[in-house]
Amino acid sequence: MYCIVDIETTGNGIKGNRITEIAIFKYDGYQIVDEYTSLVNPECEIPYFITGLTGIDNDMVRNAPTIAEISDTILNFTNDCIFVAHSVNFDYNVIKEEFKALNKEFIRKKLCTVRLSRKLIPGYHSYSLGKLCSSLQIPLTDRHRARGDAHATTLLFQRLLRVDGAAEVFKKFLNARSQEATLPPALHKEVYEKLPNKPGVYYFKNTSGKIIYVGKAINIKKRVLSHFYDKSSKEIAMCHETADIDFELSGSDLLALLMESDAIKRHYPEYNRAQKRTIQPYAIFSYQDRNGIVHLAYNKLKLVPRPILTLYRPSDCRSYLEGLCNTFSLCPKYCHLQEGVAHCSHYSITTCGGVCRGNESTETYNRKVTAAIAHMETADESFVFQEKGRYNSEQAFVYIENGKYAGYGFIEKEHSVSSFEDFDAFLVRQKNTLETQRIVQSYLIKNPEKSKMAFTETTL
Repeated sequence: MYCIVDIETTGNGIKGNRITEIAIFKYDGYQIVDEYTSLVNPECEIPYFITGLTGIDNDMVRNAPTIAEISDTILNFTNDCIFVAHSVNFDYNVIKEEFKALNKEFIRKKLCTVRLSRKLIPGYHSYSLGKLCSSLQIPLTDRHRARGDAHATTLLFQRLLRVDGAAEVFKKFLNARSQEATLPPALHKEVYEKLPNKPGVYYFKNTSGKIIYVGKAINIKKRVLSHFYDKSSKEIAMCHETADIDFELSGSDLLALLMESDAIKRHYPEYNRAQKRTIQPYAIFSYQDRNGIVHLAYNKLKLVPRPILTLYRPSDCRSYLEGLCNTFSLCPKYCHLQEGVAHCSHYSITTCGGVCRGNESTETYNRKVTAAIAHMETADESFVFQEKGRYNSEQAFVYIENGKYAGYGFIEKEHSVSSFEDFDAFLVRQKNTLETQRIVQSYLIKNPEKSKMAFTETTL
């Protein structure tokens, strides 16, 4: 038995979206055997643009039952039925969220008439309910009202049941492992199945082939699937538009981050927001206190008159200063890693010479600070460090030129390199942006061994 469902809502995504009307046709595969339709009081204001679309306003639902009052009726009516809808995940998840708020569980097997239509009757320009019904000459009255849309979906479903090969397709779609009901309505399952379980970047494209989102992942296939389970309004809208997914392997998470950043800057996808925000630069600087001790500290770049080194996150500044303390035996107190203490007592830095306890002279300590500053000021050298390749037969690398990110590349392990020119032949040059500079700096701070193992002009 099938229950073909359509709902009208207040239009606020999934969470927080309230039902204003629901229609359910119970269908046995041959005919409609029962029907349930009701307006629903959403217990909140209906936006004007929704009223303009559906015709349902606040007055119409004022005396209608709430979802709590009809929840048992819906549960009983759909019991032991397969839940069917056009773009099923929207209707199903809204109902599921409404029931969850009532501490009730709503779990049904489900079928999507968009995905079924794409599989059984391919070749149409659009699979929206209105255009599909028009193409198939299926009567559709009271568009954007629950009963009218549900009835048209029932007629469409009846047509799909009788297409040659439908039985096998329905069986496959209802298989719990098939993920057919999870995938976006416009995305072919074969596209998803071809995604690799490897690191890289992926591109969501709409029906016109335009890139609408770029993401990166350690496991592309697993990360893409997580988008389809996400119930946020942004994710639902993005997945609803997704008709194709492309990908590029990276070999490592770092390369994926850098490739993602470049792709976002080139394509400026509609649904990417994180890297459209302005990055706040921070700077490490020095000053001398009244006792003559030279301090190292960090602050926002715009507040620092003489910056020594620019970084892009407070956590990176702290990590970098911790590294300086360990390398040059500096005091965590005078590097502002511990505030308001008489003596340093850092959990991971035990190399302080004792300037904070009077066991080391100011002159001796300041010479070490001077050496640390000189080290920071020579951070503009050129070097290359290795990363894992996309395949076992190759090695990836990241190229830093005069202290700035210059790009990445992949080299077959059988090739030998003895100069920067050798790397340059395989280099995919990239722009050094605030985002890529932040990515590389943060990575090297967290993985200092990469800098020690890097190829420089003196090691090549």
